[in-house]
Amino acid sequence: MRAYRIAYDGQPYHGFQRQPDVETIEGELLAALDRLGVTDGGVPAGYAAAGRTDAGVSALAQTVAFEAPAWLSPAAFNSELPAAVRAWASADVPEDFHATHDAREREYVYHLYAPERHDDRARRAADALAGEHDFHNLTPDDRGTVRALSIDLTREAAFLVCRLRAGGFCRQLVRRVVGLVDEIRRGEAPVSKVDRVLDSEPIDGAAGVGPAPPTPLVLTGVDYDLAFSVDDAACESAQSVFADRVAERRAGARVAEEIRDGV
Repeated sequence: MRAYRIAYDGQPYHGFQRQPDVETIEGELLAALDRLGVTDGGVPAGYAAAGRTDAGVSALAQTVAFEAPAWLSPAAFNSELPAAVRAWASADVPEDFHATHDAREREYVYHLYAPERHDDRARRAADALAGEHDFHNLTPDDRGTVRALSIDLTREAAFLVCRLRAGGFCRQLVRRVVGLVDEIRRGEAPVSKVDRVLDSEPIDGAAGVGPAPPTPLVLTGVDYDLAFSVDDAACESAQSVFADRVAERRAGARVAEEIRDGV
């Protein structure tokens, strides 16, 4: 058994989990293993992933594990993966290892564009949301909604960087927490709305909290009792790919600014 760290640009994909007729990260991983001859088109023995990111969400440290041949280094894995999906580190794991269940903690970072600041209101909201709560009003899930959440906010120029850590996350929890923090930051709701959201009574309709957009969100960490070994060639490949994406999106932002300023 071997575990692999996977970085990906989630924007072109319909989420992590394999689905029929649409491109997903997991679909790309399994197709690459098929082309490499590791599988015959199915799922390899022991396969599991750390989590399932939504459509548009990216990752630095998604983790998949399965029965892999000794020659399948991250660089070899990358030889059949698209540029947007890069393996960059790996670790030998016990035969009973499970990438989902054996994760001790997960970390997501949301890059909230907030040039108008009002960080004090955001911090009060984050403080009220941190800790162990039943987040049933911030997820479509019906079960497993009690989570112990830590939230750290850092100002970086025009962005309020929201770092959330927990043993696991319900569906859409990160994006809805950020959505609520931003709603309060902008003055569209009082901090007391947190108490209503965390109350045992369900919230329906317009009184609820919608998820923040997915593209500013990154799965940045999944902690295990493992020592991952970085593949230098694979890491260099990933850095090159994402440097190109930085340049491409900065150029795209300049084009948008040119049009904005000219109309």
